[in-house]
Amino acid sequence: MIGRDHKGALVTLADRASRYALVTMLPSKHAQGVTAAVTRLLRPHKRKRYTVTFDNGKEFAGHEEIAKKLGVNIYFAHPYHSWERGLNENTNGLLRQYFPKGTKFEMITEEEVQIAVTALNHRPRKVLGFRMLWSNKNRHLTRRNYWIIHLLRGNCNDRKQNEIRASI
Repeated sequence: MIGRDHKGALVTLADRASRYALVTMLPSKHAQGVTAAVTRLLRPHKRKRYTVTFDNGKEFAGHEEIAKKLGVNIYFAHPYHSWERGLNENTNGLLRQYFPKGTKFEMITEEEVQIAVTALNHRPRKVLGFRMLWSNKNRHLTRRNYWIIHLLRGNCNDRKQNEIRASI
């Protein structure tokens, strides 16, 4: 996902089986930064991943380095066939609920991104029988994170938004 005026980007990775999303922020979508981000995101899951599918953007020019570092096979979707990466496109659409088109990503912190990703990963999915992706009693949204999510979605009036911003 690209921010307003092509400043800032979010790298999104989604696991096809569990629907688990990994997301991080980048200042731009240059290949070197994307390669480092993908490697950093997938390194803890190295033993669980066998393949990764990218689109055909220039930002994935470092695919050989990713394959070598992680020991995965890299595939590319056909040009203009976004449905070949449907889960990733759907994940980007769900993230747009928190970061609408035109959002200035340089004004958003990595913490806000991770709060949105946590909410997304805790969302019950129909395809999983309305279960959450991962249940862990120690991993829950705090009241502060709950209000930050509402702030990001724009579900608060101006007074509440100012209170939330003051408490952050």
